[in-house]
Amino acid sequence: MKLIHVVGARPNFMKAAPVWRAIDKLTDFQQVLVHTGQHYDILMSEIFFSELNLPQPDYNLEIGSATHARQTAAIMIKFEEVLWQVKPDLVLVYGDINSTAAAAIVCSKLHIPFAHVEAGLRSFDRRMPEEINRLITDQLADLLFTPSIDGNENLLKEGIAESKIKLVGNVMIDTLVRLLPKAYKPKEFNNLEQYLLVTLHRPSNVDGPQILQIVLNKLQEVSEQIPVIFPLHPRTKKMIAENKLSVVQNTNLNLIDPLGYLEFLGLMRSANAIITDSGGIQEETTYLGIPCITVRENTERPVTVSIGTNVLIGSKFDKINELVTLILKGKSKPHAIPPLWDGQAAERIALVIKDYPSSGIQ
Repeated sequence: MKLIHVVGARPNFMKAAPVWRAIDKLTDFQQVLVHTGQHYDILMSEIFFSELNLPQPDYNLEIGSATHARQTAAIMIKFEEVLWQVKPDLVLVYGDINSTAAAAIVCSKLHIPFAHVEAGLRSFDRRMPEEINRLITDQLADLLFTPSIDGNENLLKEGIAESKIKLVGNVMIDTLVRLLPKAYKPKEFNNLEQYLLVTLHRPSNVDGPQILQIVLNKLQEVSEQIPVIFPLHPRTKKMIAENKLSVVQNTNLNLIDPLGYLEFLGLMRSANAIITDSGGIQEETTYLGIPCITVRENTERPVTVSIGTNVLIGSKFDKINELVTLILKGKSKPHAIPPLWDGQAAERIALVIKDYPSSGIQ
């Protein structure tokens, strides 16, 4: 029995790593790792294989950056070739990137069963390419592993058969729980006791020079209250350079290169708060109890708002200073950890897969 994992970006690696280990321990599947190469920067990709103890990919499609259509098409063409070579009995896809939807379409066309890990999440905003990827993938999937009950509710409303839907919890938290004891701060920040951590990469925040300049100005203002550490996603760094945006770095505003997961986790667990537009960080801060300010109009992870530490501010950037002031005064919102975010989601996935009938390519 053969099983393929399809990964393409750093959140995929963090989700796939615990599932790989659980399947290896609980099933007889021969596992194959396919990296589409959607993230090709070594700091956004290769470092994660060593930190997460994932094996090197059996196949690297080396797709790289392109428009959504070209990237998705290129993944489909190359992944189809892999499927014919491997002839898997089951494929696992993760999250909501172009690699996820591309692999889902190819599997469906070839009648190969596939499961979606992190199914059912919805922002209800079809302007987001990730939302389109989620909708396509979930409609085609044979098994849908959801991280929270709202995922089940969304899928049922969309007509997905209840028998396909499995509430298993959040595999991102599995990785966080396992690696938290190994996390460490970058040495240059070892003595920093109070600070904000920032991550921004979504087009709505970084692709428009005027918006990105406003965000940078607000971070400059916030840094007058408390030091700010801002690891720059390659996309964000490129936009700052290409548009010659004004950034006055000082001892309190630190723009740095991307970090590996262990260094980033080390910074995150000790931060006073995090400003982000990342879905995964909304989840991790909720588990860690760290206040999270999300620069988005909506979220596909509403439990991080209703139960967790997350606050959505949309494009109301003036609220950043206001919220940071409250947080520093100890007035952050009440919060809890959602059900099944316990570090055991991957084991629940493996137990379902162990008994799942599959056919593969004949």
